[in-house]
Amino acid sequence: MEVSVVHLVRHGKVENPDGVLYGRQPGFGLSELGQQMAQRLGEHFADANLVHLVSSPLQRAQETMAPIAARHPDLEVHLDERVIEAANVFEGKSFGKRNEILLRPSSWWAMRNPLRPSWGESYTSIVARMRAALVDAAANSVGGEAVVVAHELPIWMARSWAEGRNLVHDPRRRQTGLASVTSFTYHDGHLVRVDYAEPCADLVPPKSKKFRPGA
Repeated sequence: MEVSVVHLVRHGKVENPDGVLYGRQPGFGLSELGQQMAQRLGEHFADANLVHLVSSPLQRAQETMAPIAARHPDLEVHLDERVIEAANVFEGKSFGKRNEILLRPSSWWAMRNPLRPSWGESYTSIVARMRAALVDAAANSVGGEAVVVAHELPIWMARSWAEGRNLVHDPRRRQTGLASVTSFTYHDGHLVRVDYAEPCADLVPPKSKKFRPGA
């Protein structure tokens, strides 16, 4: 039986004092705490049988991957657009402490259909690209493990699909902590198991009950 494990890793905390929904914008790297998380991830995967490394092309993802790759210098880091953050029409904007931007009439059209959602890339589109990326990562890590550094919503969409969850969800209920690891185990190319771990749980700030994009 051919077994491979693909670890979807969420990037560490980002330096974002203005609370901007950074999305796919360049220039948003890890904060000092995020760098600590990345180092912890490097330690977490130090003795793993890694044979394949993939990162979203965004800066925060590549900075999270760096300590992992440093522990496995024989492996090349492959950049994959399919695991990038979801597109969002509010990208580059600050929502404010109470999500005031959503109260503006100019925002209402974008909010018309939360089931798709109408403010950005559809959930089904995210699932399709993440599934394809997972399959390729599994095929490139048969007999070993792959690490793919990605982003909160794409990771949650991949897990929701794998576990048969409804893609429409409350963002506050996602189990995708900063620098978390969601692991997909494949047997002979078939997904058979999903696991979740938080190697940086003690470093993650308490989660607010109110969902604030960009926080």
